[in-house]
Amino acid sequence: MRSNTVRTFASIVALLGITTGPLAVSGTAAAATPERHHNVVSGPVAITEVNNLGLTTSQAKQVQFYLRYYLGYYSGAIDGRLGTESWKGMQRMLRAYGYTGKIDGIVGSGTIKALQQLLKSEGFYSGAIDGVAGSKTRAAFAAWASQLPMD
Repeated sequence: MRSNTVRTFASIVALLGITTGPLAVSGTAAAATPERHHNVVSGPVAITEVNNLGLTTSQAKQVQFYLRYYLGYYSGAIDGRLGTESWKGMQRMLRAYGYTGKIDGIVGSGTIKALQQLLKSEGFYSGAIDGVAGSKTRAAFAAWASQLPMD
């Protein structure tokens, strides 16, 4: 019953559109100009890119938990999404492993080099310290994250 009612209504609307279409545009009135809205940003804008470097959500949560409760370098949510604030915490931790860049949360080659140094010193990585987050770096990061405490 309901589908017949909907079908009938749709047919009537379509028929009205076909029969009154030419009448609607035959007048002399101009179409209304759409109102323009300008969005103005009055404060700083933060980029919130998530880069888990291949970690699962569970592994990323372990990293966030470690940064927050063991080191005090992160105060955000334990949500398994390594965004800007998580990476700022990582960069603070990575100072001990040669990171000398800005604490900006951007996962650049300097951050990756220091991460590789951490992973190498902990016995999870044996590749080159080249600042490239290749498959070996990602696998080592995942192995390191998996052994971090969650309590």
